[in-house]
Amino acid sequence: MSRIGKNPVPIPEKVSVEISGLTVKVKGPKGELERVLPDGVSVSQADNAVTVSPSDTSRRSRERHGLCRTLVANMVEGVSKGFSKKLEIIGVGYRAQVKGKKLVVSAGYSHPVEMDAPEGVTFAVENNTLVTVSGADKELVGNEAAKVRGIRPPEPYKGKGIKYQGERILRKAGKTGKK
Repeated sequence: MSRIGKNPVPIPEKVSVEISGLTVKVKGPKGELERVLPDGVSVSQADNAVTVSPSDTSRRSRERHGLCRTLVANMVEGVSKGFSKKLEIIGVGYRAQVKGKKLVVSAGYSHPVEMDAPEGVTFAVENNTLVTVSGADKELVGNEAAKVRGIRPPEPYKGKGIKYQGERILRKAGKTGKK
């Protein structure tokens, strides 16, 4: 049995959970999330907690036990607190701004790169160089942050590019001239 999976997921106040078969719907102040869990697990709600247990003793069920518990826990945390990722833009002339629901990034290309925010994700920019991607769905926030970073990943020689806040970039020594 999974050590993570056997812990119940506490449900805070102002959050409601509906379970029908393998479909879990979570509603809270930050939004509403719905997910269909994979086969091999059973989900139940008692008191103010959601419990995930394997439906049988097969290897597949035991593998998915901890995963499903974590997915439900992330849904509950997302609708109550929300998730966010911060990215730093480093480089001369590199900047970002928000126009409506679009993020416009100038990262050294001949044209600015525009990204639309999907449903449930918001972009915020501070000082033209700090981008915050936030929303209720942890997976969606992480994917959008990775797409923003993918516009201009940090390079190892000067460190220019878009990186996660707190990410360490291994720097390389440049070429040495002939002396």
